[in-house]
Amino acid sequence: MGQRLRVPSPALAVAALALFVALGGTVYAAKKAGINGKAVKVRSLPGNRVKLRSIPANRLKRNVLARLEAAQSGQIVGSEINELTLGQVPEAAHAETADTAQSAVDAQTALNAVNAITAQTVNGHSAGCLPGTQPFAGACWQTSASQTALSAPAAASACAVQGGTLPEALQLAAYSQQPGVNLDAGDEWSSDLTNMTGPDEYAVVTVSAGGVIDFTASSTPHKYRCVIPLVT
Repeated sequence: MGQRLRVPSPALAVAALALFVALGGTVYAAKKAGINGKAVKVRSLPGNRVKLRSIPANRLKRNVLARLEAAQSGQIVGSEINELTLGQVPEAAHAETADTAQSAVDAQTALNAVNAITAQTVNGHSAGCLPGTQPFAGACWQTSASQTALSAPAAASACAVQGGTLPEALQLAAYSQQPGVNLDAGDEWSSDLTNMTGPDEYAVVTVSAGGVIDFTASSTPHKYRCVIPLVT
């Protein structure tokens, strides 16, 4: 004897209809509301739920792709590094050493220049003016005339013994104009010889106290002062 099909009760039919209407309304409401990215809570969707190529690059946070690529390859990007924790790069250390070396060279050059100004020797020779002399016209001139009056040849010999010579007439006249310089009142010998008429017969130019040059031939002894080279 066959089974008869059971007809659903009216209550079950009403319940099924209500469920269908409820589900359909939810779908309709979702479509009507237009759910988009703004309606999604931040960080509520895992990355594996986002469709590939569904998000444009300009919607991503700056440098996020570079960090992701670096993370996948095991690298660290520059923005993740704190420069204060890094040691000195070897090339920078070499550069700093080079700067220090150049500074040392410059300092030594400057020191050599200062030493050259105050040097007491030049190539093994003494440099500077001895006591009783002063620099003038590139040499050391005696500040006062000799104590003894001599003939011109004897005066030239006395200067040669000191490593110097008698001054030229024009230079002696110029030197007489320097502050504090006073030539002897009886004229001083120069090294200029005007003429010679025979053995020991000559005229040597003298310069007076006022710087006046005298060409008069004279065998009278005069005082003198020597001009000694700056380097001896």
